[in-house]
Amino acid sequence: MSKIEALGELTRAFKGTLAARNRARGRETHKPGELTDAQYGLLFGLREPAELSTGELAFAADLSPASTTEMLEGLGAAGLVQRRRSEQDRRVVLVSLTPRGRKLVEARRAEFEPAWRAAFGEFSEAELRTAVAVLDRLRDFFDELRRARSAEADAPVEVGGALPRTTHAKTGTG
Repeated sequence: MSKIEALGELTRAFKGTLAARNRARGRETHKPGELTDAQYGLLFGLREPAELSTGELAFAADLSPASTTEMLEGLGAAGLVQRRRSEQDRRVVLVSLTPRGRKLVEARRAEFEPAWRAAFGEFSEAELRTAVAVLDRLRDFFDELRRARSAEADAPVEVGGALPRTTHAKTGTG
């Protein structure tokens, strides 16, 4: 297989992975008293760092800041997270796990860890490290793409030049 073909296979596999993740999130059944996968995602985002800002946590969990704030309200009321204002910047809210939240995260991790290990048990350490490098590169690629698009959107519009022609979806005319 050529490198071009391999890149095509990577693209297909990556898109398939994202689609499977989205299907799992979209078909999530929420039972009263149980957390959603998105809520667990927030909690797991707080597992390693001592605390994160609400914005950092939203970014890490791939959620909007508004959704994150709403979820944190419920998680805080359940005694799973605690929030405090940053001493350096009072506008920033820092979030951390409570002991109860940490216990819940570790229990969930213990529940899924054997299945995760089994799913990747056939791969060597070198293959797993290569997968990590590829995933890190994918993350960096999409973060850079986002930054570039954001910079384009923030660029000043030239006044006096011709406006770009737009196509109307219904009529197909400009």
